[in-house]
Amino acid sequence: MRPLHPVSPSLRTVLGISFFVLFVAFWAWITLGGHVNRIFLADPLSMLRDGWRLLVEDRFWLDILITIWRVFGGFVLASVVAVPLGIAMGAWKPVEAFLEPFVSFARYLPASAFIPLLILWAGIGELEKLLVIFVGSVFQIILIIAVKVGATRRDLVEAAYTLGSTNNGIVRRVIMPANAPEIAETLRLVLGWAWTYVIVAELIGSSSGIGYMIINSQSRLATGQIIFGIIVIGLIGLLSDFAFKAFNRWLFPWSLA
Repeated sequence: MRPLHPVSPSLRTVLGISFFVLFVAFWAWITLGGHVNRIFLADPLSMLRDGWRLLVEDRFWLDILITIWRVFGGFVLASVVAVPLGIAMGAWKPVEAFLEPFVSFARYLPASAFIPLLILWAGIGELEKLLVIFVGSVFQIILIIAVKVGATRRDLVEAAYTLGSTNNGIVRRVIMPANAPEIAETLRLVLGWAWTYVIVAELIGSSSGIGYMIINSQSRLATGQIIFGIIVIGLIGLLSDFAFKAFNRWLFPWSLA
């Protein structure tokens, strides 16, 4: 292996699958082999049985759909607010000077700390869950996009001015197209963080969702169900990540050059 030397797509796939195979084998060895008490860690077979029971008997698929709706609903709300603000902060320095101190302050505040207030303001319904994801995502998106937009190549901007572009034209025709792939990549990364926020929101004051199932299973020491819920979150996140990557490659083909 050479540093930074790329690998073929087929080898990348084999290596990625190999890790999961080894991980499951180790998990089966420590549980089925009696090295760990199954009360504290269910074995893979028990986890699959518990997961099937959840899906068939307890209609866990409804909880999955509810959680997906919450994640994407809150994330879309955050994106609609954050993307324009991030572009404005990166493009216009007075806007950056005005907003950056607050945004930098707010992005360090954990979304979970707002849950008691959000419950008081919005109750324990869907709005509260969406707002938790919104608060956890919006400031991160704003600041990351502002940094990327602020690093736009100056030669492109100067060339556009030389060709007679206006200030607004610079933003629309240079800054936004040049940074669109990076903005999309930022949204892809923050979408992963949104999953952590929704699970936290569902652990408190919720009667549905994956997080609700996990906290209920914890009270009954049903570790198989807990692990199944965690795996479902990981699989959905992995599929959405691959879909986001494919969509970005299709939407911004010039970013592959």
